[in-house]
Amino acid sequence: MRCSLMQQASFLGQQVPAFVLDIGVVAVSVLIALIVHGVGMRILDRLAARTPGSSDDIFVDHARKPLRWIAVAIALATVRRFLDLSDTADAVWTQAAGLIVPLLVGWLAIGVIRATGKSIELDADISVADNLRARRRRTRSAILVRIAVFGVGFITICLMLLSIPSIRAVGVTLMASAGLAGLAAGAAAQPLLKNLIAGVQMAFTEPIRLDDVVIVEGEWGRIEEIRLTYVVVAIWDERRLVVPVSQFLEKPFQNWTRNTSQLLGSVFLMLDPAADIDRLRAHAEGVVKSNSRWDGRAFVLQVTDTRPDAIEVRILATARDAGQAFDLRCDVREAMLAYIRAEMPEALPRRRVAMDMPAGAASGAA
Repeated sequence: MRCSLMQQASFLGQQVPAFVLDIGVVAVSVLIALIVHGVGMRILDRLAARTPGSSDDIFVDHARKPLRWIAVAIALATVRRFLDLSDTADAVWTQAAGLIVPLLVGWLAIGVIRATGKSIELDADISVADNLRARRRRTRSAILVRIAVFGVGFITICLMLLSIPSIRAVGVTLMASAGLAGLAAGAAAQPLLKNLIAGVQMAFTEPIRLDDVVIVEGEWGRIEEIRLTYVVVAIWDERRLVVPVSQFLEKPFQNWTRNTSQLLGSVFLMLDPAADIDRLRAHAEGVVKSNSRWDGRAFVLQVTDTRPDAIEVRILATARDAGQAFDLRCDVREAMLAYIRAEMPEALPRRRVAMDMPAGAASGAA
């Protein structure tokens, strides 16, 4: 019986062409790899679903596709010894493996890096009032993730190119002129390299963070994105200001949320010098303290400047963040103007003119 089966297998091998058997072996190996991958990912999905957090779900989702193709590559590498390949086909197989394997490994590494960044963003909630620590973590992770992705991508491309023998030979020949080429490339790419280095420096010095309130180029806005070479500032009127990263390290700018999101808002009023300041101060205190946007830290009304026909009155009030401070200033300004117009019209600034009569006209009138 055993001899009969061996004879049938030998007869089948003689009747079926070798390339058909090779295709069948490859197809079976790929099918097994996909089945193993599917079973493994289902196990990982169940394990991730049992955990309370969703960080592991992010890692599983980002690794799913790279692992599928890595499993196929491992299966093909395993069955290669059983294939009847010609010298040309074997050379093509080797070259393809040298290109595909680094690509798959780099793809998996980039997926893990991006999953790490998303996991940090998920844990760092910037929707709370005191979000300084969360913004710091998000900013640093966003910059470092982009740097890591750039580095992994560069190394992956280098490994793929080094797998080509002709490129390796040319690379050895060009080593003598690498210094001159490096100087030329550095001079041509000076702005790019400058901003890349500034981006790395910004990740650790943190002059700005995501969601910081800043004034740049005379524009008030929030830091919306921090890229490797540029920063996107969302202006209050929904415009977007794109600023090179190096500008935040070379030029002064205002950061209203550098250490805390709490701010001190100011309201200026130009009034008549005869205005009753104590009465104004009492009403302003009631306006501020009854406003829900005031955080209770500080309030003051002072005369900060005098002019020939008016005085400058400044009202200071604190709020928990820049948006609340702006709205609080508007509320106080509107309430004080309404009060002065209705209850203290004599406090409105007016121009006084002294008219001196000539001496002859005065005696004639007498």
